[in-house]
Amino acid sequence: MNNETAPIRVALVDDHGLCRRGLTELLTNRYGIQVVGATDSPVELDTLLVEQKPDLVVMDLRMDPINGLQLLEKIRKDGHQTPVIILTMSDTESDLASALRAGVRGYLLKDMTPDDVVDGIRRVAAGEMVVAPSMTAKMIGILQKGGTKEDYQNSLKQLTDREQEILELLADGSTNKAIARTLGISNDTVKQHVRHILNKLNLSSRVEAAVLYAVEQKSIAKGTS
Repeated sequence: MNNETAPIRVALVDDHGLCRRGLTELLTNRYGIQVVGATDSPVELDTLLVEQKPDLVVMDLRMDPINGLQLLEKIRKDGHQTPVIILTMSDTESDLASALRAGVRGYLLKDMTPDDVVDGIRRVAAGEMVVAPSMTAKMIGILQKGGTKEDYQNSLKQLTDREQEILELLADGSTNKAIARTLGISNDTVKQHVRHILNKLNLSSRVEAAVLYAVEQKSIAKGTS
């Protein structure tokens, strides 16, 4: 099978066996997404990441004995950069904020329709950052740190043309090295621009900047700015 038609390969992490089995069957039989493994074990996840090299990991947030964000921190320390989607029942601002700042690529809710969950998985696999639609307002409130939508839009206007280019690439999921190659500048220069962007937008991480920009552009496209 060639790369254009190869199915998305996903590893699942959930401490409820019924959820693992149900999601595995749904993704595999209804949507053609390949589940390369489903586990509740950090050790087994590490093995899956090494041996199966999935395109992304879909994991629950509140698990015992290690929660999703602690597990994400662990696999990053172990050198795995596989994109992670949180799939959870929690719709609290605090959990969303913690997940965004931990670097997740998606935050989806278990009460979403199967079609919407799968759409989120496919979008993350394609390089996008995705948050459940019902969480968008909470996300904006978190990332703007109490500022208004107008404050954020005014801050965007303070960015230079180069900073705008880099912010767009961040929103597409590009790494610093990829941005450097695309723009023909050094990695250090990209890092410097990213620092300036975060300062101007009053944000603390590139993840926040990317997600907020992506949501803002989506709202403009829909005519809701």
